[in-house]
Amino acid sequence: MSHDTPTPAPPAVPATPPPLVIAGHGTRVNAGADAATTLVEKVRGLLPGVRVEAGFVELTPPTIDAALDTVLADATSAVVVPLMIGTGGHVRDDIPEAIDASRARHLAATVVYTRHLGSPKALVNAVHARIAAARADWSAEDTDVVMVGRGCSHTDANADHVRLSRIVFETGGYHQVLSAFIQVARPSLTEILRQYHASGSRRIVVMPHFLFTGRLDQWVHQQVEEFRAAHPDTFIRIADVIGPCDELAQVVAQRYKEGALRARTTTGSPAYLTGLLLRDRKVVVVGGGCVARRRVPKLLDAGARVEVISPEVHSRLAGLAKAGAITWHARSFEPADLDGAWYVLALTDSPAANAAIVAEAETRHTYCVRADRADDGSAWTPATGDTAGVTVAAITSHDPLRARRVRDRFLEVVNQESL
Repeated sequence: MSHDTPTPAPPAVPATPPPLVIAGHGTRVNAGADAATTLVEKVRGLLPGVRVEAGFVELTPPTIDAALDTVLADATSAVVVPLMIGTGGHVRDDIPEAIDASRARHLAATVVYTRHLGSPKALVNAVHARIAAARADWSAEDTDVVMVGRGCSHTDANADHVRLSRIVFETGGYHQVLSAFIQVARPSLTEILRQYHASGSRRIVVMPHFLFTGRLDQWVHQQVEEFRAAHPDTFIRIADVIGPCDELAQVVAQRYKEGALRARTTTGSPAYLTGLLLRDRKVVVVGGGCVARRRVPKLLDAGARVEVISPEVHSRLAGLAKAGAITWHARSFEPADLDGAWYVLALTDSPAANAAIVAEAETRHTYCVRADRADDGSAWTPATGDTAGVTVAAITSHDPLRARRVRDRFLEVVNQESL
């Protein structure tokens, strides 16, 4: 009988991550082009092992489809992140058209187009920092702010800018924050400056809400100078644009990670669906807000032994704790809380706290859902529904509204089948 020693399997070679193409606008202003180059270098530093290139809609070479052609010559997939704050025509039309042009030349390739940058907390913090630097010795409560957006023919894109102004107002402590647009949409910057002046405002910070300096930023300075000349009794300071800062690089890297996860598969969601049998097993929920309020009852329905870790909890969770249905630890998270846990949900309002919870769960090989950054967790929560003795679930790649719609359609099918 042969007792040959089996040949050991070769070590697994990690899959090469898909390259990233950052899709920017482009500019005739050299300083703006240099800033884009600086950002690309910062993103490369945040994504070791990932090829990072830039392409542009216009004015600055290379074009987006040319940049895609370059990376797809050596890769089977790529991720395109639009370097755009809002959902204007470039995000909706120009960049998708460039992607389609490259796809036509690389029919076997997978290209994932991510969501635009929007106004995540990191970029809002960057805006506050620019305003603070501009107002200098002025107190926030004595300062009026003008948030200047690009302006677009798409109403919802303009509405996003107005929404951001409200966020800046409520989180910055300024006297007032109003929205203006540098082109296409109204009110114009000059109109808002006149409105402020008429109301008695004399300390105004103008925040050009653009990523890099360029023609738009130059127009802002020109219009402010003209207003100053006509209204010497008003003090106006202009904040810097966001620029190639660490916060911007982090948001771009996060969008890439979302896209790279989707690029792992060409069909459906990248998550592996299974059903967890949690009866009499410990589940830890860190956070006691509205998300926890929705998730905990479903865990109890599954028979889990739920422990909630949070200094404060929603009134419904407090009621469950008082009735003995859950265990509530009225304090902050501690690593020992995960002892014996089968499943963890990180649902706090603090990204740093959620990251620490995920990291601790990872060391214990315990699956963990992270509410604020799903890709950084090890499990996702599907949209579920129960009917006629059947539980249906739908999970997508970063589209919870679609998941709920699909779930509802499944429920309709099951109900019709049971008639």
